[in-house]
Amino acid sequence: MLSKIRNLDYVILLCEDMVVMKNFYTSLLGFPIHRELEDWVEMQVGACLLTLRPRGRSYDDGKLSHSASVQLAFRVLPDEVDDWYRELQKKQAEILEAPRDWDYGHRTLFFRDPEGNILEIYADI
Repeated sequence: MLSKIRNLDYVILLCEDMVVMKNFYTSLLGFPIHRELEDWVEMQVGACLLTLRPRGRSYDDGKLSHSASVQLAFRVLPDEVDDWYRELQKKQAEILEAPRDWDYGHRTLFFRDPEGNILEIYADI
C-alpha cells in the first residue's frame, strides 16, 4: 500500500510557543496563512502546507531546549540564495552557515527558527 503514496502534502512542526513561531514563519519568512484555527496554523509553501501546532499531546514527548527536531529545505533560484542571506541578516535571523557552493551541485544557506529547527535555503547550480 505504501507504494501508492504520491505526495507529501503537509509538514507539522510541534511548537513550544505558537505566537513566536507563527510570527517567524509569516512575518520573517513571508509564508502566507492558508488556514488558521485556535491551535493550528497552515501556511502555503509551494505545493506543501507547513503547519504549526502546539506540543503537548500525550504522544509528542519532550524536546530538548533549542535543539533541532527537523531540518526543512526550501528551494529557490540560484541568484536568490544570496538575496535571502542579506534579508535574513537584516531581520536578525540566526544564521548557521553563510551561502556556499557544494560539489554535489547545491548552493546552500542554513539558519534556525526560534525553536532550534534547522532551515535551509538552497538552489541547484
